[in-house]
Amino acid sequence: MEILIPWLILAGLLGIFLALDLGIFNRLSHTISLAEALKASLIWITLALLFNLFIWYWKDGEMALAFFTGYLLEKMLSLDNIFVFFMLFQFFEIAPRHQHRILFWGIIGAIVFRLTFILIGIKLVGEFDWILYVFGCFLMYSSYGLFKARHKPIEIETHTILRWVQAWLPYQRNYKGRRFFLRQKGKWVATPLFLVLLVIEVSDIIFAMDSIPAIFAITLDPFLVFSSNIFAILGLRSLYFLLAQTIPRFYYLQHALSLILGFVGIKLILINHFPFPLGFSLGVISSILVGAIILSLVREKR
Repeated sequence: MEILIPWLILAGLLGIFLALDLGIFNRLSHTISLAEALKASLIWITLALLFNLFIWYWKDGEMALAFFTGYLLEKMLSLDNIFVFFMLFQFFEIAPRHQHRILFWGIIGAIVFRLTFILIGIKLVGEFDWILYVFGCFLMYSSYGLFKARHKPIEIETHTILRWVQAWLPYQRNYKGRRFFLRQKGKWVATPLFLVLLVIEVSDIIFAMDSIPAIFAITLDPFLVFSSNIFAILGLRSLYFLLAQTIPRFYYLQHALSLILGFVGIKLILINHFPFPLGFSLGVISSILVGAIILSLVREKR
């Protein structure tokens, strides 16, 4: 029963946060202002830090450091989602007042998928030690792919899932409301909002194939892996509204994400032979992030 207590606390907090988010604070569709996005981002970060203190009190400083390092890593890797969100909303001309609702349900799906992947990943690691080497090599390959594809435009119209849905699912192209489905002539048809939601869910599954193995380089504790993932995801919507218009200015951000994936890939490969201390991992991830921001600002100024 003692093992279940932190999981029950996390589930309770998650239910409260989501209910307050959509049921009270964002019950009515509206455009999220920059000030509102900043306020929400600070709230989510504060909640994550308070949960970090709870872990410190419940367990010890080592586990608290693992949670914080995992949270920072997942926060960094989730920035790549923002590029996809921005391109999807622009391509389908989704009104700003409806974007929060799409991202909310996208987050619900992401929570379910992440928990499933984490449980499968932990089970695989427990059964087969060598799977960590596979994860490490996969992250190295992803690092190379991300670096190679940096600054290339995302071609939304050629997305495989999008083309399949448009070909096989009845679809109302010019709908500008907030509903995911419409009833027309006795049949249900999808709207652009549903197509965007579907592509967001598929994209998150693809991103999770990087982020889940990456955090295994930090900790293999299922609770820490899941909780750090969830708190990073919960703050992703407000971070999108805060950074969507400015994130293209950070020229070296994708370089940084590539370096981080490469670092955690090496860390996974060496984890049973030369484990890096948590403090060192946190320092490397933080340094790469700060360095990318500074270099981007200097480049823009020039």
